[in-house]
Amino acid sequence: MSAKVDVLLGAQWGDEGKGKVVDVIAPEYDVIARFQGGPNAGHTLIFEGFKHVLHTIPSGVFREGTVNLVGNGVVIDPIIFLKEVKALEKIGVDVRRNLLISRRAHLILPTHRALDAASEAEKGKAKIGSTLKGIGPTYMDKTGRNGLRVGDLERSDLMDRFNALQRKHDRLLAMHDHQSDLREATQEWLDAAQQLRAMSLVDSEHYLDEALRAGKRVLAEGAQGTLLDIDFGTYPFVTSSNTISAGACTGLGVAPNRLGRVVGIFKAYSTRVGSGPFPTELHDEVGEHIRTAGHEFGSTTGRPRRCGWLDLPALHYAVMINGITELAMMKSDVLNHMGTVRICTAYKVDGRVTERLPYDITGNLEPVYEDMPGWGDLDVNNALPDSLQNYIARIEAAVGVPIKLVSLGPDRAETVHREAALVP
Repeated sequence: MSAKVDVLLGAQWGDEGKGKVVDVIAPEYDVIARFQGGPNAGHTLIFEGFKHVLHTIPSGVFREGTVNLVGNGVVIDPIIFLKEVKALEKIGVDVRRNLLISRRAHLILPTHRALDAASEAEKGKAKIGSTLKGIGPTYMDKTGRNGLRVGDLERSDLMDRFNALQRKHDRLLAMHDHQSDLREATQEWLDAAQQLRAMSLVDSEHYLDEALRAGKRVLAEGAQGTLLDIDFGTYPFVTSSNTISAGACTGLGVAPNRLGRVVGIFKAYSTRVGSGPFPTELHDEVGEHIRTAGHEFGSTTGRPRRCGWLDLPALHYAVMINGITELAMMKSDVLNHMGTVRICTAYKVDGRVTERLPYDITGNLEPVYEDMPGWGDLDVNNALPDSLQNYIARIEAAVGVPIKLVSLGPDRAETVHREAALVP
């Protein structure tokens, strides 16, 4: 009997702390596989006093003997990817030995980034808050059947394909009246692409099938968060891929019946980067305190994150849409020493109270709050205080799944496993 693929993903608007959890549980897995997103992601890991931010490479890269696979659902910028590899090698991580890249993953060209910038500039006040990494235009070429894939780097007609796609982009940029000299960036891209070609390229769907049949344990790692999903997020203020558990199937080439546990990561409060609706956002000194205490600035963009109270209807929606079987609550320590902690339990929409996440949360929507006692300092060596235990129990009752991991700080050691570990 073959093993299952467990899935780990964000249950909010991204930045939940997925990288830390992957790093903590990575020793229990043989393969860590990224299934969507690109260099717009920023997974931060802190251990032994050092901070590391990963953008495309899976978060198991620091664990000896763990294979890290970049799946077909990911989009790769060769320039950024090679910089990430070299930065890891500089601190002594032997990245290439255990790093595999799917031939079906699509490539981000310099012109994709130019198109991203031109499109966002035209939106004016309606801009969605793109990271300007070329992610959206690359996924558009993928669905438009014009894209360039990692496997194309091995083809003899690579330059014909590259030039054809670049000519198409030049025409689009002319329509946007966007002027930029990309000659230097293009040569840098071609050089990086050749180095990428020399790395371990695989047909990832076959690799994972063989790994599972051999009893290997596989963890699918998502980027961004559920509420940024292209179909089920707060459209149009979303990313360009499927961030939910179903995306692991299409982003890696594994069948739905091969999925096992689905671990949802969320913060003890809520944050969001960029534009878009955010029902529990705080525009006062409490929100500023959370931002400062939680160091809430984007790991990819450096932009300050919008902060607010935990939103239970949104979290319950994430549990439902992903089939989440267990949760990990991050940054509990950020709320230390707050006399009262608020939690959104429902919305009032046009005078009616609902616990469901509605189709449109940009209109006349008012959060319904429940106040709970706060807690003091948290210490991994001591039992969690009753007030935090009650906070956890309230969340579990609302969403119907257990919180099995509680993070008390950024370091991998500052982690409490409740009842049972995330993995058997």
